[in-house]
Amino acid sequence: MSLAWLRLALVSSVVVTLDLWTKRWASKSLAFQEPVEVLGPFVRFTYTRNSGVAFGLGAGLPFPYYVFSLAAVAAILYLFFKQRVRGFARQLALALIMGGAIGNLIDRIRFGEVVDFIEIGYGRWHWPVFNVADSAVTIGVILFAITWPRTHEPRVGEDVDAVGAGGERGGEAGSLPGRGADGPVT
Repeated sequence: MSLAWLRLALVSSVVVTLDLWTKRWASKSLAFQEPVEVLGPFVRFTYTRNSGVAFGLGAGLPFPYYVFSLAAVAAILYLFFKQRVRGFARQLALALIMGGAIGNLIDRIRFGEVVDFIEIGYGRWHWPVFNVADSAVTIGVILFAITWPRTHEPRVGEDVDAVGAGGERGGEAGSLPGRGADGPVT
């Protein structure tokens, strides 16, 4: 097993385990109770169930949301199988997304909805209630976006002169010929 597959299995397993454990705890400890303040009024544990996607989007609509989780897991496994995921940060990002997708998929299969219990906000301003799986997916998506490749490397048979010095096409100017910006303009 390659290091990339090991990371995928380890990180996604930790996310799934933590997600399922916290959801089980929330179901036993928080259901039918008043919200519990964790950090004053800013962070509270509030038990709810969500039939929509992350953060309650689409709740109540008759759509099989488990399809999104299945598609995410299939796409990530395909990328790892084809060895298209290079770099620790991207591997970590996709492992977080996969772990979160699997955690919520298990809830959807078992209950038809997802257990949410983390509430952040103050006064009348509150973020929708979420769970560990939602957090992992969100962090994974942000990390993946941050590590998105910003350069283009020439492919076999591609005109190398059409690609800039740093691998970019167009955009930022490279160094000027001669003495650069300090030299005379002709």
